[in-house]
Amino acid sequence: MDTEISREVLFARSLEKIRRTAREQGNCITEDQVRQELSALNLNEGQLQMVYDYLAKHRVGIGAPPEPEEYLTAQERDYLQDYLDELAALPEVTEGEREAYTISAMAGDALAKQRLTESYLKEVAGIARLYSGQGVALEDLIGEGNVALAVGVDMLGSLEKPSQAQGMLVKYVMDAMEEFIQEHAAREKADKGVADKVNRVADKARELAEELRRKVTPGELGQETGMSVKAIRDAMRMSGFQIEDIEGQDEQDNL
Repeated sequence: MDTEISREVLFARSLEKIRRTAREQGNCITEDQVRQELSALNLNEGQLQMVYDYLAKHRVGIGAPPEPEEYLTAQERDYLQDYLDELAALPEVTEGEREAYTISAMAGDALAKQRLTESYLKEVAGIARLYSGQGVALEDLIGEGNVALAVGVDMLGSLEKPSQAQGMLVKYVMDAMEEFIQEHAAREKADKGVADKVNRVADKARELAEELRRKVTPGELGQETGMSVKAIRDAMRMSGFQIEDIEGQDEQDNL
């Protein structure tokens, strides 16, 4: 058992390192890099293919970067174009100017922080495109990325060298988008759990109501199904008291 646990932990750590490496390479990694990172696990070709499929699902290209436009809806493409058109109105910033802004931002200059933030907005939009197609809107990804960018710029004073700034800011943005996607997925999973529970209670209530030819009480439904009355009442609340085959839907204050 300890060996299996260690193997699972090693696999999880290796997979996270693969994703981090891919992220640093523009969401792209080679098969050789994947095989090398997982070599200690002695995975067969079928297992490796499952890893490649997992990476593709998470927008990691194998051998070549994924095509960002592929996962954008027509509405998101329109939004992105409008957003980029707005950013085009901002002054162009040369690499030398960006470096100067970075140095001043590290020293706490507020105007430099603003200019530096503006210079990275297009890059945030580009990163958001890489994370599209994972269940969240492009607009929300850009919003999360922009907030993380602003936070990162405020944290530049902790760096030793200006050359470290770009890597730090890009990491802040990517981490924020990944966390947002994970939180969204967790919320969707929780919502599905609620919906499943409500549907199960509603289905059982309908079956019993058809048998009795009348609405049923939570107590009757509990006796028939083995569910606790509390679970049934919870489902009633979660449905907004809309399970029509259960009595007491209009007695919300008493439940």
